[in-house]
Amino acid sequence: MEISNQSITPLVVTRSFPGRYDSLASIGDFIRGIAHKAGLGSFAAYTVEMAVDEACSNIIEHAYGSEDKGQITCTCKVTKEGLTIILEDHGRPFDPDLIGAPDISGGLEDRPTHGLGLFFIRQWMDKVDFDFKTGNGNRLTLFKKRQASPESKPTKKR
Repeated sequence: MEISNQSITPLVVTRSFPGRYDSLASIGDFIRGIAHKAGLGSFAAYTVEMAVDEACSNIIEHAYGSEDKGQITCTCKVTKEGLTIILEDHGRPFDPDLIGAPDISGGLEDRPTHGLGLFFIRQWMDKVDFDFKTGNGNRLTLFKKRQASPESKPTKKR
């Protein structure tokens, strides 16, 4: 069922979660609920959830260096255009320009076990912006545009 732009109620919700891997399920539940309110289709909602899961895992592992070192603040903004998610942490600064593009040309057995997270986040989301300032932490802004679901598009008659 497609939700029209007129039926989308603008919404802003902020929640903080402990920087722990066992918080990922709660974060996923939160994102899934907001994605539904934003009128995203099931596949779009899934890709948003996966992008946020990957980003939060990276915050725990790389920004904080391990669990229980800080909070992850998640702000979701629902508009008629789509869903914006802002993830904030106070860990080590992250500069995505220092991360090289992964080599995805080889077979799976030849690839490293890590290093595709940022690549996937950029594939799954329509817009990805990083902001980091020493002393102010990191801010990752993700945007997913609402689109008509494939089921609701008219099919051509022959």
